[in-house]
Amino acid sequence: MAIETNELVKVQKVDKDTEMAEKLLNFVEHFSWEEVKEHTLHIIKNWEFEKWETPFVATVSGHIVGMVTIMKSDYYPLPEIYPWISTLFVTEEYRGNRISGKLIDFANEYAKEIGFDRTYIPTEFVGLYEKYGYCYVKNIVNYGGDTDRLYAKELK
Repeated sequence: MAIETNELVKVQKVDKDTEMAEKLLNFVEHFSWEEVKEHTLHIIKNWEFEKWETPFVATVSGHIVGMVTIMKSDYYPLPEIYPWISTLFVTEEYRGNRISGKLIDFANEYAKEIGFDRTYIPTEFVGLYEKYGYCYVKNIVNYGGDTDRLYAKELK
């Protein structure tokens, strides 16, 4: 769905015990990314975000259409690498409107504000995150034994 000019995408941090946190929980319960749904629901229900970790949402007319998190750990045995831009998801009907870029930019701005000079994104895709300023670092193996590509972005 193309966003009408009168529909603005708003990106914001989600805080614990807020109406937006409840909306985020509902959003995740109904999103189509089955591989991460249960894990993400668990983290949000139990608010397992530590210190600076947090979710962000993109909304259009008050409805969540996308989300991303910034986390200290992800699905990889690499405790020395963080912060991770993780759980990036935009509903199918709103894809193609550069919402992923807005979410990534917002998370990176937050990371920079709290003192980080780099963020990381793991993916199996080639060519997706390069358009957001990420550079390939190396292949990494996740806890499931699959190989993914690690990308990093220097925050300026």
